[in-house]
Formats: sequence, structure tokens, C-alpha cells
Amino acid sequence: MRTYSSEYQKQWSKLMYNFFDYLPTKYKQATKKDWEIRRLIWDFKDGKRSLSVAKLVAEKLIQLFGNEAQNIVFACIPASSEQRNFTRYKVFADEVCRLSGAVNAFDHIHVHGSRLAIHETKCSKNLETVQTIDFDKDFFNGKKILVFDDILTQGYSYAKFSCMLERFGASVIGGFFLGKTLLLN
Repeated sequence: MRTYSSEYQKQWSKLMYNFFDYLPTKYKQATKKDWEIRRLIWDFKDGKRSLSVAKLVAEKLIQLFGNEAQNIVFACIPASSEQRNFTRYKVFADEVCRLSGAVNAFDHIHVHGSRLAIHETKCSKNLETVQTIDFDKDFFNGKKILVFDDILTQGYSYAKFSCMLERFGASVIGGFFLGKTLLLN
């Protein structure tokens, strides 16, 4: 059994809310609803349906935090490249913050290059190269952060990103995830 750092475990003990359960394509017994969720998540990753997903996220943010939402910074975990990050999160983050009153972190996180990303299809796995992320560290210092990512599988990206923000003096209150990967036996 693998042991995880206490920093990661601390992040995993915080609010981790997923909007949908995501059944990977390797599972053949998908229902019509599973396919609808897959299409939603895939469309979102391609920069489509940003406004409808933003509305969903903003409503949950307001439901959980009320007027306190205006004191929360909304920070998306960067996608695997600068272009994908812009396509996936620019309009989305702007709209979440417009609707909820949260503070948008999008312009304070800059992606350069591409990171190693594993994209699994039913026939193969594709690997991509390396990325660097520049943070406006002063912006995050002393702020309450709500992290967002499209898919939560095991939580490593969330924990790593949250720990990084906390090293800058931020306080991560938890994360929202469009989908949570279901791992069936």
C-alpha cells in the first residue's frame, strides 16, 4: 500500500465536490446517462459548453458560500498546454466569477509549453511533453482559494496544485470537479 505525504492527505480532507460521476470509456456497460456525462466533459475540455458548466459551478459556489463567495479566489488547475488552458478555462472562469462574485485567478497563472499528460482512449494511451507554470505569487498570498479541475481521478493534481498555492501563503478551502472518475472492479 502506498503512503502519501501529509500535505496531500491534508488537501484530500478538505471539501472535494464533484458534479458528476465519470465512467471511463474502458467500461463497456455505459448507460445513456454515462454517455451524456462523457460528452459534457469532453465538450467542456474542448472549450464547448463553458457557459452552462460555469452556471452550474457558480450556483454551487453561491449555495455553499453565499456572500462569502466574493472573498474566494477561483483557480483552475491548468490544462496540459497554454492553448488548451485558454480554450478550456478563460471563458469558463470569467463566467463563474461574473455569476458568483468570486475573484478570478485565471490571469495570475500562466502556462508555458506542455506538461506530460496521459490521454487514454479505448485503443491507446498518448503521452505529451513538459510544461512550466508561472504563478503571480503575491496575488495568492493571504487569499482563500477554491480550486477547480475538470476530472478528479485520484486527486494528485488537485493536491499538488493546492500545496503549491499554500506555499505562496494562500489558504485552499477545497476543490470542485466537473467529473469524478469511477473505478469499477
